[in-house]
Parts: sequence; C-alpha cells; structure tokens
Amino acid sequence: MLLSLPMPDRSRKRSVDVNELAAQIVDEATGEEPRYDPDAGKDPAAVALGRKGGLKGGKARAEKLTPEERQEAARKAARARWDQASGRS
Repeated sequence: MLLSLPMPDRSRKRSVDVNELAAQIVDEATGEEPRYDPDAGKDPAAVALGRKGGLKGGKARAEKLTPEERQEAARKAARARWDQASGRS
C-alpha cells in the first residue's frame, strides 16, 4: 500500500531538536527573528534566468521528440498513473 506523504521542504533548514525548533517558531511568531527567505543570498538575475529556462524547457523538449518517443513517454506516464491508482508499486 502506497501512502501519500507531503514532500519534505529540504530548502528550509530547521533544527531537529524540539526545544530549538520551538524557540525558533516562537521567535518567528513574535517577530524577534526574521522569517526564512529561501531566495536570500541568491543572485536575482540568476534566479530569473533559471526560471526562464525552466518555463521553456518542457515545450522545447517536446518539440524535439519524435512521434514514437512522445507515444512511449505518454504510455509510460499512463502506466505510472494506473499503477499508482491501483496501489501497485
């Protein structure tokens, strides 16, 4: 049986220690510690460029695939969906 668990947020580094985690949450809630910003320290131009490439990547890849390759990819995706729906791994 496949359990659906939420994806862990690996970009956010929180302490494993319960007391430290509680202190961090209280500090964030009371405004003593600034909220976590995942884009802090990143170059905005590089972030925009990466997003730009990500937005056009799938479409560009699909245009390069042959009809047979597209059909095989669709067949594989459909099989994965059916396996997941029926509880098979």
